[in-house]
Amino acid sequence: MLMEEVVERSNLKLAYQRVVENKGAPGVDDVSVLEFKGWLKMHWPSVKNALVEGRYIPRAVRRVDIPKPDGGVRTLGVPTVVDRLIQQALHQVLQPLFEPTFSDSSFGFRPRRGAHQAVRKAQGYIREGKRWVVDIDLEKFFDRVNHDVLMARVARQVSDARVLKLIRRFLGAGMMSEGLVEQRMEGTPQGGPLSPLLSNILLNDLDQELERRKLAFCRYADDCNIYVRSRVAGHRVMSGVRTFLEEALKLRINLEKSAVGRPWERKFLGYSVTMHRETRLRIAPASVQRLMQKVRSLMRAGRGRSLAQTLEDLNPLLRGWINYFRLTETKGVLEDLDGWMRRKLRCLLWRHWKRRATRTRELRALGLDADRARRSSSNGQGPWWNAGASHMNHALPAKYFTAKGLVSLLGTQQRLQSLC
Repeated sequence: MLMEEVVERSNLKLAYQRVVENKGAPGVDDVSVLEFKGWLKMHWPSVKNALVEGRYIPRAVRRVDIPKPDGGVRTLGVPTVVDRLIQQALHQVLQPLFEPTFSDSSFGFRPRRGAHQAVRKAQGYIREGKRWVVDIDLEKFFDRVNHDVLMARVARQVSDARVLKLIRRFLGAGMMSEGLVEQRMEGTPQGGPLSPLLSNILLNDLDQELERRKLAFCRYADDCNIYVRSRVAGHRVMSGVRTFLEEALKLRINLEKSAVGRPWERKFLGYSVTMHRETRLRIAPASVQRLMQKVRSLMRAGRGRSLAQTLEDLNPLLRGWINYFRLTETKGVLEDLDGWMRRKLRCLLWRHWKRRATRTRELRALGLDADRARRSSSNGQGPWWNAGASHMNHALPAKYFTAKGLVSLLGTQQRLQSLC
């Protein structure tokens, strides 16, 4: 039976390793990952018996609200560590059952698939001549999942009543905020290992419907783009998909964020495309602005720290960002960002120097002659103006920051592409 596979020793050992590696915050019982091993030794036999006998009741999840980059909040539900272990063990048993049923056009939360493959496939559709996109954004998807509709789809592959009952209990577990538990009648909050798989199980019906209609699409979690050849076809598809989602899956489209448009006017997983016939991938402007805002926040926090300390925090952000956007085929934005980054650091140093005498001394030490250093340090302009002026560019050229270890977005992207 399936539950016996879930609690089998090797499956639990692998689940335990993954939960510990992922770390994560404690749940409502305040048991941390570090304390979990001792907790398991004492309590696991009774937990296992409850699972096998179908009596296990999950604890409420701890509510955590994370601000979204485009406004609003994303609500996470943090399960207790033992519930994360059970969910992970369930995930490892259920994934192989459902994976063969999933669409080739679904890329989110699946083995050996990811956002880069989705973006490449979307680019292929556009190059084929499908130069209109039906960009679908589901309204509060993880908060609005209908439990009955979802469980009916899980039951297509799962016959063990204990497993079905356990999943239903995880879905219905309350959410605790400020000591009060709110019962949930719908939704599968992000934060548990099982939620991504459940979202794919539910939205697989959407994939099958789009395939039945012979539509070209890419879906990553609740982000779905459908590619067509005309605006008229796009509006017809949008209407049909909206009806299907509302009637079959009890889900709603976010009308403010969804639209029929040109692919180069929309974004998909942070990327956009150029208008060329052989369309090229580019970084969506919103993704660039998001990075710049993160850098500004980091710089404000680092005004009292040395350049080396600032770079220690900045470089991991830049490496992670360009690793994700390494597929971009337009280099100008990376050159501009590299230049902007250096100007931000020059601005930081100008603020550090503060006094006129200090600025004169530092500029002279960096190679400016005495007269130019004196005039530049007393020009009366602000830090940002000076950071872009010729005297600071001469004193602190690109090679200065390279020598200090600043990550170059363009250079890193070119190295990453050469390795592919």
